[in-house]
Amino acid sequence: MTDLSDLRQGAFAPAHTADMAEAMIAGTGLRIDIDRRRGRGAGLNTAGRFEPLSREAEDDGWNSLEDLPPFKTEVQVEKPRSVISRNDSPDIPFDRSINPYRGCEHGCIYCFARPTHAYMGLSAGLDFEAKLFAKPDAARLLERELAKPGYKVRPIAIGTNTDPYQPIEKEWRIMRQVLEVLEACNHPVMIVTKSAMVTRDIDILGPMAEKGLAKVGLSVTTLDRKLARLMEPRASTPSKRLEAIRILSEAGIPTTAMMAPIIPALNDHEIERVLESGKAAGASSASYVLLRLPLEVSPLFRDWLLRNYPDRYRHVMSLVRSMRGGKDYDADFGKRMKGAGPYAWQIGRRFELAAKRLELNLSKRPLNCDLFVPPLGSGVQLSLL
Repeated sequence: MTDLSDLRQGAFAPAHTADMAEAMIAGTGLRIDIDRRRGRGAGLNTAGRFEPLSREAEDDGWNSLEDLPPFKTEVQVEKPRSVISRNDSPDIPFDRSINPYRGCEHGCIYCFARPTHAYMGLSAGLDFEAKLFAKPDAARLLERELAKPGYKVRPIAIGTNTDPYQPIEKEWRIMRQVLEVLEACNHPVMIVTKSAMVTRDIDILGPMAEKGLAKVGLSVTTLDRKLARLMEPRASTPSKRLEAIRILSEAGIPTTAMMAPIIPALNDHEIERVLESGKAAGASSASYVLLRLPLEVSPLFRDWLLRNYPDRYRHVMSLVRSMRGGKDYDADFGKRMKGAGPYAWQIGRRFELAAKRLELNLSKRPLNCDLFVPPLGSGVQLSLL
């Protein structure tokens, strides 16, 4: 029997056919029935990598599997001690970030953040999309942290590990509260999202942008609506994201058209078209990230490929491995975002030439860090008690 580790370690090498891989995965009993996961990205929900036990659904002969309930979105409250996460990674342009939520209902099959759900004792598969955590105290905690003596201002990134504008934001409005704190103390922020809901907060982002305090990146992975729905089932459609770029740009908010990720033999042929569409919508800059398949993401993505594009399975994974030193993923700084080798170079060169032709990335003005005023709100006052 083949388990999750076989998939992660690349047991299905290019020499094997997609039919063989499909049969082996189906034989494990790990794949969740489509009626239970309809509208989701992942097809598996294996136990987290830190769990001592792994469970599989097995029919007992009484058709009991048909009685299992579908995966519905559940939200639990998380109460962290702090809300600003820090990093010292040399290949990302920020050293701190905020994640108002844990897990993401968008269900993007390629999401590199999926493995973080293992720290909660949950699966990187369907649990990541359906069992979510909200941090309603985020704004209060942020206010308290920004008020600490000696706080040094640097742009805060939001949307790096989970989308702040995923569907549950409509009800919880945590992102909105965080932005209100940042606006009140003139703190710079950069946002990454796949949701057109970001336009809801133009009344905050517009005035911040006038002071050089805000910019937004919209991830447009494809212009193919069918492909987008398959790999990003609950994110905004490509046309909605482009429309969001237009609305934000017209409001004076600097926007970036992000192609993240670029997947070889699946959406890499769209590089020029995506940049052209982003430019036409009003984007002033563009960026890309190559497909990343760390830990549990690799078997989840492989299973998704077999379910939706079995004819491309061998070709896609062969090209991925050619850019990752023969592996599914290379986590080394300098390589994890862009890959290495001839095909990775070709992708980078195409992107660079298209951006130059469209006059994108001509000026990269840093966000303003000189206007910061420490907050003196209720969150700060309560922290002193």
